[in-house]
Amino acid sequence: MRSKGKILVLDDDRLVLATLAHGLSQAGFEVLDADNGDDAILLARQHRPGLALLDIRMEGLSGFDVAAYLRDYLQIPFMFLSAFADEKTVDKVKSLGAMAYLVKPLDIRQIAPAVEAAFASGQATQAVPKPAPGLLDSPIGASDQQAVSIATGVLMQRHGLTRQQALARLAQLALVEHRNVAEQAAQIIEALELRARPDQPD
Repeated sequence: MRSKGKILVLDDDRLVLATLAHGLSQAGFEVLDADNGDDAILLARQHRPGLALLDIRMEGLSGFDVAAYLRDYLQIPFMFLSAFADEKTVDKVKSLGAMAYLVKPLDIRQIAPAVEAAFASGQATQAVPKPAPGLLDSPIGASDQQAVSIATGVLMQRHGLTRQQALARLAQLALVEHRNVAEQAAQIIEALELRARPDQPD
């Protein structure tokens, strides 16, 4: 079976780590596992996974420390898996730019689909096809990349598309609307947020 991609899993509980590694391997991922932050960073530097799944509270480097390193130095997307869901933790998760936040305990059958969605969304900007002339008038910054990833995930979910199909749809919409890809992505997200407001009619 072809690998769905390489994922780094970090948890200081060896039983949880083994369970996650086995479940994600069975789901088709190539898993790199670490039980401490230092090893996680070393593995990430050596193997450049497409996504990291990080526990938060550990001795030594925390999952937040590792996430900041992955974001700032390796540009590797990440998601958190933690037993804590207090407001301070959630705010920190958001500020770091995590793809997702899962609260323990979770069944591996619930984690695998969430990992697949985050993996696809995190990889989206790396797989954007070379645009037609004029489609991208300026380089995409980090915030624009995040918008493209989110919009791609929205299109995948809404229309049952693969990542490549969703990216193609996004590029096509941008061309029709005479926008660049980042602007079109922002438009999709804005429409989604408007629809989610409680004062908006169905």
